[in-house]
Amino acid sequence: MPSEDRDRLLAVLEALPAGALVQGPADEVLATNQRFVRMFDLEGRADLSPGAPLRPVVPLVRALFAPGFSGPGSPGEILAGRRVHRTAEIPLTDGRTIRREVEPLRHGDDHLGALWTFQDITDRKRRERDLERDNLALTELARQRNTFTAAASHELRTPLTSIISFCELLADPAAGSALGTDQLAFLDAIRRNADRMQRVIADLLLTTRMRASGLELEFDAVDVPATVQDAVLDRLATPQGAAVFTVLDCARGPALRGDRHRLQQVLANLLENAAKFTPPDGRITVTAAPRGHFWEIEVADTGIGIPHEFHEEIFTGFVRAPNATGGGYPGTGLGLAISRTVVQLHGGTLTAGGAEGEGAAFLIRLPVAGPGPDTAPADQDAP
Repeated sequence: MPSEDRDRLLAVLEALPAGALVQGPADEVLATNQRFVRMFDLEGRADLSPGAPLRPVVPLVRALFAPGFSGPGSPGEILAGRRVHRTAEIPLTDGRTIRREVEPLRHGDDHLGALWTFQDITDRKRRERDLERDNLALTELARQRNTFTAAASHELRTPLTSIISFCELLADPAAGSALGTDQLAFLDAIRRNADRMQRVIADLLLTTRMRASGLELEFDAVDVPATVQDAVLDRLATPQGAAVFTVLDCARGPALRGDRHRLQQVLANLLENAAKFTPPDGRITVTAAPRGHFWEIEVADTGIGIPHEFHEEIFTGFVRAPNATGGGYPGTGLGLAISRTVVQLHGGTLTAGGAEGEGAAFLIRLPVAGPGPDTAPADQDAP
């Protein structure tokens, strides 16, 4: 090889971020870089001058491989691999890990040798092992959390059922109770809070089930206007819902392929939030109309609103906007997370709008045909 070409080759090899050796067609050394020499401590121990035989270098490099590494052992077997592209991750005795690549060099049908590169990937492998260990630990913590949540929720259900039953018994005049007005008000407060705790427990159990095995939906034809109307009427039947003026505007449209029960649960969550955060002199507006191949359902209110920076955060489990937590409004932050997951499983989207102090607006967009490859979201993680 002319000296000018050799100088260019050496300059290219020295610029590589890995140790490199160029092997000639007769298993001779054509060129190496200093990274290769330092990586295997070959300075003064091997002849790496151009034209020197490569066979004596192989055992010197091989001696640094960890005993557990399996691969061709003899210099002849190792050098014979120069005609095909090969990669291997090799542990060394000093704890390092290197990635070896052999790239054949050809010109037409002529075999010119091979380029051997050796890259130190010790830090990367250590990070991969640390990440794998952390993932295993997090998986176990998640399993323990789900087990604890499910067990605690079931344990709380029994006393709550008794509390609600005794509340009903005490409030029933036929049972011979003679409670005064104040006592009945106290009893009603106990009943309302017990009901709220039951809903919280139901949300916790549903979240646990969604994390563990996902949520199974029962798809059928859904009459959207009727479903929305039923959800609004159910909410108006509660004292809190009846306290806020509610407007319902539903257009006619095609039946939606979806799970009616789960969609009503989403609407119930949105309407409960709207009534909770809207003062008695406010307004809740519910609209539903088909838009192309989608149904769009919006629940808007004139309540405390949502800070713009929390329009996405509130869909994360147990996360609530600061004006909700600071205002003393009860809640766990699970309802919106569950609702978005249900909508996503329908192939749709649930987004938040509005501004703090100006009211909130939640828009549900559902494909009429149900979930499919063109509508399924990329992320369907449970809250």
